[in-house]
Amino acid sequence: MDDLTKRIQARLIERGYDPGSADGIWGRRTIAAVRAFQRDQLLAADGIVGPQTRARLFGAASPPSPDHLPWMAEARRLMGTREVPGPGSNLVIEDWAKELGIPYRGDDVPWCGLFVAHCVGATLPDEVLPAHPLGARNWSRFGTACEPGLGSILVFWRESRASGKGHVGFYAGEDAAGLYVLGGNQSDVVNIKRLPRSQCLGARWPASAPGGNPRIVRMTLPGGGFETALA
Repeated sequence: MDDLTKRIQARLIERGYDPGSADGIWGRRTIAAVRAFQRDQLLAADGIVGPQTRARLFGAASPPSPDHLPWMAEARRLMGTREVPGPGSNLVIEDWAKELGIPYRGDDVPWCGLFVAHCVGATLPDEVLPAHPLGARNWSRFGTACEPGLGSILVFWRESRASGKGHVGFYAGEDAAGLYVLGGNQSDVVNIKRLPRSQCLGARWPASAPGGNPRIVRMTLPGGGFETALA
């Protein structure tokens, strides 16, 4: 569970708002509590704890940067979620599609785009998802363009730039040649993989979220090789 989310939830409770339990999950009840707080503070009621909301909520006890990125917190919470091999599907993955109204026949269908759609859609209720979000390259038209950085959505080509095939996930870190992607359907599971920087088609930022100048995170993983599925 996300510690910063838990701190926000606990502070909302202290201030007399009801996000439910301080469980570290950024769900509808927490978003509603943030919006209620923002309305009382005469702030834009977007349900996002940006710098102004954070300052009003915590005052002198305001938590340090980085800013709260609820979609990234949800992605981290789901690490280890795995598809079911062979017949049958992971009901958690199927539920992501049902909650968003996306036709989906099961986890044998590539679900990297569905994972990103769930993390964004569940935590940023005003965000417009791309048309046909199961298609990884469709995320190239999502939100606004930005430089790769923490929480940005990274879109990659797969097999060849002209193939139309792709992959999408969230920036978790980088090194000189690779981008570390927190994504779904990476070896059939939600995890972090190192992908070649040369195959990245671009980075996008949610239009409804503050920021757009994400911070760089230097990172290494044991082994240091590239994810060969995208080679």
